Parts: sequence; structure tokens; C-alpha cells
Amino acid sequence: MASSVSSAALVFSVKRCDPEFVRPAKPTPREVKQLSDIDDKEGLRFQLPVIMFYPSNPLMKGKDPVKVIREALGKALVYYYPFAGRLIEGENRKLMVDCTGEGVLFIEADADTTLENLGDAIQPKCPCFEELLYDVPGSGGILGSPLLFIQVTRLRCGGFIFALRFNHTMCDSPGLIQFLNTVVEMARGLSIPSLLPIWQRELLNARNPPRITCVHHEFEEETNTKGTLITMDENNLVHRSFFFGPKEIRALRNQLPSSLGACSTFEVLAACMWKCRTIAFAVDPDEVVRISCIINMRGKPVFKLPSGYYGNAFMYPASITKAGMLCKNPLEYAVRLLKKAKAEISQEYMKSVADLMVIKG
Repeated sequence: MASSVSSAALVFSVKRCDPEFVRPAKPTPREVKQLSDIDDKEGLRFQLPVIMFYPSNPLMKGKDPVKVIREALGKALVYYYPFAGRLIEGENRKLMVDCTGEGVLFIEADADTTLENLGDAIQPKCPCFEELLYDVPGSGGILGSPLLFIQVTRLRCGGFIFALRFNHTMCDSPGLIQFLNTVVEMARGLSIPSLLPIWQRELLNARNPPRITCVHHEFEEETNTKGTLITMDENNLVHRSFFFGPKEIRALRNQLPSSLGACSTFEVLAACMWKCRTIAFAVDPDEVVRISCIINMRGKPVFKLPSGYYGNAFMYPASITKAGMLCKNPLEYAVRLLKKAKAEISQEYMKSVADLMVIKG
């Protein structure tokens, strides 16, 4: 199967082999495992694509990245065997993994170009993305479809492109990285992962009976009462990448008073983007605007998650204010709102989110 990519500055073709399934290298348990009530959010029922570009590596001389990754993937799936199953629904649409061992979808491909030739095309929004992660017909569903799809594309320069798509109900980004680290370890010759995977999705289930005990602005519907909140139209947006180095971050930090205390780079950048976007869209001053930031629950004693947990373990509390207040106040104002929302995260907040998911259905 061959196809080509052509744009004003980019022309190359991709030759793909037929899709195949990579199954666990050894027999795995045949069982049904429930997802958590955090995994089971309606907003996570989609497949998320990721693409990574690797230059030629002298240590890989004489080795085929496709073969190395395919074999390591089969070994990693012995430990992460739920990825080789399929999602099913139980009572009240409760998601469960039927651990069938059918495998993950895999495509081997070659592109007649180099990483240098691709240049800025690898930045979002990559114009060649659909060729580097082919949408196999029938593979994009939530129920009964492969939970993980990988395409490895060799480049003429000796480098390769590793693209994947995963079912977000199975894991979040740190969980995916944990799995991919295991694939790397298997490729390097380890027989057992340095960090064993932990399922235990019941840790993030709702209470019985469920009860909402916290305010969750992130799940409130936007009112847009003034009609000035602009819906993002993908066809009417220009995609550009902006890189913030030490100089740019320092310039933003210089706008903040020392009384604010320590601020992460994320807090400073997120506050700046929130304020600039609101100004650019000329939102009515009385309109309520919000921003959500993702909080990883791993590694924080308050959440009591075991090391190796790879399910969805994040929350995204929202900061809210009126557009006028956000725009007229200094950057410090937005940073304080972000820090306040993050500080309210607790075990109780997490349980309240899980309870809310169950109550909403």
C-alpha cells in the first residue's frame, strides 16, 4: 500500500505493509477487568494520537527499528496484557476490558524522505500526519476495537517515525509513557520491567452512595450569555508553534511580584496564554471565562496511588473569573487564580469527581 504527501514545501511517498496484530509473547490471563469511574468519563471515550520522530542513531546500525519495536512490544504486552484486549460495556454503560489477547494493531512502513527534509513539517499541525499514522478502516471505535495502534515508518536517513493512537479510557499520558518505557526496556534486553504495572482501578471509583462534596467548575457548561465566547473552528485557525526559552520565561517572571512566591513555568505560561487569548478574542468584560490545568495524582501521598498505576490519574480543576477582571489586572492576578485552583486538589476532591461521574451517568 503506497501513498504520497504533497504540499508547497513537502513531497514524499509512504509505502505501508498490511496491518497486523501484535499479541503478547506469552500466554496471558483471560479475564474481564473493570475500568475506574475516572477512566469511564464520557470525555475520555476517544482515541488520542501521538507522533515521535527519531534521528539516525549509530547504536542502531544494522538493526531494523520495526523488528526491534515489534518484538519488544509483544514482550511488554505480557505485563500490560489488558492493552491486547477489547473494551465492552456492562450495566449502566460501565466500561470493562475483555482481556482476549487479540493484540494491538501494528503497521510497518517506509518513507522516501529524511528527517532533515521534513523540517518544520513535524511541528503541529503536521500535514503528513495521516500518512504516518494511517487510519485503518474499522479501527477507530471505542468498543470492540484495538486499544492501541502503532505505525513505525523508516526514513532514508536511518531514522524512523513512531506514531501511535491509544484509547484514552485505558490510560493517560504518564500511563502511556510507563508502558512505552517497558517496551524500551524489553528492546534493551530486560525480561522484567523495572516498574511493574498496577491495575487496581477500584482505587479511583466513586463512593457508595456517591456524593458531590466539592465545587467542580471544570464540569459546568459555558453560558456565553454575551455571545462573545468564540468556538474554536479548526477550519478557520492558523497553526503556529511558538517556543519559549529561558529569555522569554524570564521576561514573564519579571512581571510577577516576589510576594507571589514560587511559580512553576507552567503556571506562568498558562496564565499568560489565558489572558492573551481573552484579550485577542475581545470577550465581553462581564462574560465568565475559565481555564483548566491538568494535575497528575501520581507521586502525591495524599492520593495514595501505588507506583506503577497506569490508569487515568489526573484531574483538571478550573479557574474562573470575569473577562474584564482577567484583562485589566496584571499577570499576577491570573497566576494566583491558577495556584488557588491547584491548591484545592485533595483526596476528597478526587472522590467528589468520581462521584460526579457516576451521578451524571
